Amino acid sequence: MEPFSLDSPGFMNLLSSQTSQPIDVGSIGVGSSTVPKPLERKKWTTQEDIVLISAWLNTSKDPIVGNQQKLGSFWNRIAEYFNSIPQLSGFAPREWSQCKQRWGRVNEQVCKFVGSYEAALKEQASGQNENDVMKSAHDIFFNDYQLKFTLEHAWRELRFDQKWRSNSVSRDGPKEKRKEAAETEPELEEVRPPGIKVSKAAKRKKHGNEAALDQIESILAMKTIISNRKILDRLLGKNADTLSDQEMTLKNKLISEML
Repeated sequence: MEPFSLDSPGFMNLLSSQTSQPIDVGSIGVGSSTVPKPLERKKWTTQEDIVLISAWLNTSKDPIVGNQQKLGSFWNRIAEYFNSIPQLSGFAPREWSQCKQRWGRVNEQVCKFVGSYEAALKEQASGQNENDVMKSAHDIFFNDYQLKFTLEHAWRELRFDQKWRSNSVSRDGPKEKRKEAAETEPELEEVRPPGIKVSKAAKRKKHGNEAALDQIESILAMKTIISNRKILDRLLGKNADTLSDQEMTLKNKLISEML
């Protein structure tokens, strides 16, 4: 058998057939200016923040699922609630991961501002009103964190919830008068007739009954919220086209009450 030669006609024909098709370098797109740009992140609006806060509060405080659901399920419920609100019908829907990331930002900033507001209340001088306290709180926040607080709308939605509630109260009167009243109160106690203590005990008992009544009313209100939430979840789980007019009216009413 003759040895294989690079100059043989068979090899030359094979080489010609493999290189007969030219390669169009331009079609590969090297250096092309048509590379797709990443989508611009859509900023959250004030209205979206308020709905997100409402969704988080309603979902986290649900005694049935609040402490038993997994993280993914928890945020899926929040995203479902968020995207079902009629007030956001003209907005693009948000993914659960977007809701989770935005809530983390809102919660962090509001918690910091609670401390600034607390400090402003403690520094409130005689004659200053709520607007003065807010201005001072914003100044304290800026001095502490070197940035402006832009989530006042979120703080106003959360300020009376237990987690974000301030321990101080607004001071309307001069400090000197409050101190003077506190110092003279023991002297007033000494000149009271004996019957006053009995009267105070009766008042305490009355206040205790009122507290018990308030607790019962709070329990009943919570049961009503839970019941309405179950009904709303059932309505949201149905196809909107199959809902009757009565069910659609009830659905919109319950959603409005949740806000």
